[in-house]
Amino acid sequence: MLIKDKWKYHVYLWIVVIGLGLITDVGAGGWKALFYAFSLRGLRFDGVFYFTSIVVYYINFTYICPRYLSKKRILYFSLGFVGLLILFAGLRYFLDEVVFKLLTGINNYQGTALDFQYYFFDNITFAIPPILYSSVIFLIFRFIEAQNQIMQLKLDHKKAELSFLKSQISPHFLFNTLNTFYSELIDAQPAVAKDIHKLSDLLRFVTYESGEEFIELKKEIAFIKDYIYFYEKRFENELSLEFELKGEVKHQTIASLVLMHFIENVFKHGVLTDKEDPAKIQIHIQNDSIRISTRNKIQPSVKYMEAGIGVENLKKRLDTIYDQRYELYYAEEGDYFSANLSIPI
Repeated sequence: MLIKDKWKYHVYLWIVVIGLGLITDVGAGGWKALFYAFSLRGLRFDGVFYFTSIVVYYINFTYICPRYLSKKRILYFSLGFVGLLILFAGLRYFLDEVVFKLLTGINNYQGTALDFQYYFFDNITFAIPPILYSSVIFLIFRFIEAQNQIMQLKLDHKKAELSFLKSQISPHFLFNTLNTFYSELIDAQPAVAKDIHKLSDLLRFVTYESGEEFIELKKEIAFIKDYIYFYEKRFENELSLEFELKGEVKHQTIASLVLMHFIENVFKHGVLTDKEDPAKIQIHIQNDSIRISTRNKIQPSVKYMEAGIGVENLKKRLDTIYDQRYELYYAEEGDYFSANLSIPI
């Protein structure tokens, strides 16, 4: 959360600075000094002084501090500090001793005070306060914004926790309802009760298990079987799919839902009702690896390789988890699409 209307705080600061300057003048020279400050001559000298101070203040606040002070690049900030000292002296000299001298015939410094050495070092004492003011204000704003961001992150975290708790209510309610249906139907309609039990397992897997980075292979295989089972129910035994599982499923672990990427693609894009040309899914489990191969006829109007965001996301995930220890192959040949993945287990 950023601080709104920062400019107002800069205005308030300079009102205070100028006000304190007037009070100091009164304390040093009495009311006569105050009257002089509001005379044309006084306004001319003070106007140049405060204009130069504000320019240096603004440059430090908007350019030097964000680029160097906030990034703790102290050397560059120090060089910028010196550059602002030179800028203050040079700008004030140009306005006071060149521009206004040409316009009014009056300059601010007189005699030897105009010597470079005296003029520069005398103006350093005037240049330092606005540079320090802007640096301190910048750090204060930065601190406040950092605190606001921390508070916002804490608030977002609490909202996320609340949303998560709310999200758990619906699944629990759904699972309890399915369990009730299962209990009521197990004796009267065991086939329906069996389907409800499978559906409950499938939803439980998606809700709780799939969020883990790794999962037991037997759980993902069970999920794949249930997934295929419900498609068989949907197609009323017209599903043309050859599913083959070879090897022994023990307690191996794999990246969760990696195999499901290929299963889903078959069901989403493949032709599943051609008895003479069924889709094929093969999962072969070996001692130290697992391979999944799919081949299916592509539905008309579907371009497999053009829907590549899922493929790219899968590659990124495989790179992160398995580095180069996997083999991934996709091919679109005429009306057919094939895929092959081998990963270590």
